[in-house]
This record gives sequence, C-alpha cells and structure tokens, in this order.
Amino acid sequence: MGDRLGEVDDSWAREWLDAYGAAWRTADDEAISDLFTADAVYRSHPFRPPLVGIEEIREYWRDSTSTQEDLELRFGVPLVAGNRVVVEWWALMRDDGRDVTLPGCLLMRFRPGGRCQELREYWHVEEGRREPPEGWGR
Repeated sequence: MGDRLGEVDDSWAREWLDAYGAAWRTADDEAISDLFTADAVYRSHPFRPPLVGIEEIREYWRDSTSTQEDLELRFGVPLVAGNRVVVEWWALMRDDGRDVTLPGCLLMRFRPGGRCQELREYWHVEEGRREPPEGWGR
C-alpha cells in the first residue's frame, strides 16, 4: 500500500533546508550554489522572470541578502512527496534599515543526489516584526 503516514524519511529534505537556512543567515552565495543543479530554475516571485542557472541564482542571493541583517529564520515541517518538497518559512529581519516580517513558502523539485532543480517561492513582506500565528509550520 506504499508509505504509511509518518514513515516517510524526510531527513534529506531537512538537511537541505538547514544548509539553505545557514546560507541565508550568512549571506553566502557560494554555499547556495552547492544546493542547486547547474541548470536550476529559481522563481523568486510569481511575477518576476525565473532565474536560470547557478550564476543567476548566486547574483540574486548576493543582491537580496546585501540589505538584510539580524535575520531570524524558521522553517516549518517539510512535506515530502518523492522528489518534491513543500515547506513554509518565517523570517524576521532588518532589511534596508527597517524591521520586516517575511513569511513564505518554498515549492521544490530535486534531482537524485539531493540538489534542487526547481524552486518556486511565494512570500509577503510586512512592516515590523511579527511572530507566526499559533500552529504555524506544522
């Protein structure tokens, strides 16, 4: 009958998210490049053109993280289905000198070996620092 609820090994996804979070917290575009395939497609926003290839992804990360400081980042429990992962994230930070809350969601597809081939993210920015609602991230 296939995997039963609670028996899916999602440790690889959690390890990937830990590395992604560490790269974000340290603004390390080199570490980000280790997480994606060379031809990865990264959609940072539904209405922006996709970033294609590791160099475009690294450039986006250098630009995006250059104004961020005091980042507090959390991930919810990832949902893993085969080579696909969906996870919520919640970020509190100072961005360009102002406090913001940035909640979002990552939808990802991976290649064998654990590198991300496609990432889409949806997010919303809100002025000030706000904690997630009760039950968030489960």
